[in-house]
Amino acid sequence: MQEIAKNWIDYELIDAGDGEKLERWKDILLRRPDPQAVWPKDKEQVAWHQVHAHYHRSPKGGGEWEFRRKLPETWVIQYGALRFKVAPTGFKHTGIFPEQATNWDWMQEQIKNDPRELRILNLFAYTGGATMACAQAGAAEVVHVDASKGMIQWAKENQKLSGLEDKTIRYIVDDVLKFVEREHRRGRTYHGIIMDPPSYGRGPSGEMWKLEEQLNELIEACKQILDPKPVFLLINAYTTGFSYTVLQNILRISLPKAEIQTGEIALPIKRRDMYLPCGIYGRVRFK
Repeated sequence: MQEIAKNWIDYELIDAGDGEKLERWKDILLRRPDPQAVWPKDKEQVAWHQVHAHYHRSPKGGGEWEFRRKLPETWVIQYGALRFKVAPTGFKHTGIFPEQATNWDWMQEQIKNDPRELRILNLFAYTGGATMACAQAGAAEVVHVDASKGMIQWAKENQKLSGLEDKTIRYIVDDVLKFVEREHRRGRTYHGIIMDPPSYGRGPSGEMWKLEEQLNELIEACKQILDPKPVFLLINAYTTGFSYTVLQNILRISLPKAEIQTGEIALPIKRRDMYLPCGIYGRVRFK
């Protein structure tokens, strides 16, 4: 199933093609690589040549921004009641994955439809899009875990920007699997768990992570800290070659009694009747 992040106002995917995407972030135009956009771009779209910044990949790996027009060091975009800091980083990212808005909407619906005081755990939490969505929806506590101190600080800025200072959000710099195992020993449980694992990564003490080798282990560990009456589990993945059918099989084996939906998340290409695939998701609801 395909889930489309179609409710943005401050973000727009203007066009995509020839290995790139053309985006509007409020009033800033960015041009970035995207390996999924293998079809031809719209040659008539003049905005390709009017961007504020263009990220060029290097054949040796990585890349750099070419700044063509003056733009602020950081700026703010809004999604519903949420506000996020945006900034071009050295790895082509901006601090927000706009396609994830469809998952934010889904999580908020699960939280708002449950009258209990819910505890939510966000693993590989990055700059906190899902954290802020859950807090804004009424979660009693959100625990935000990431290995990067810089991303934790960015998330704290997003909490302030979104006016969520009165919400209980705990920020933890830690290796995700080690943290989950410690929570189990402490007897802590959560009604909802979110994870957005990278293909490869390192924890704060150099711990290695490889999705294909450790996702099963992490899901099994997370099962141990689910509340006896859990609400949801959400998994995002961007790993090339890791299909949503593979994710569905893993979840069905691990959680045979749950309601499982897997698929692809995508962004609409506004000026064409097309969508840009942006990763996969696994949504689990508990009966």
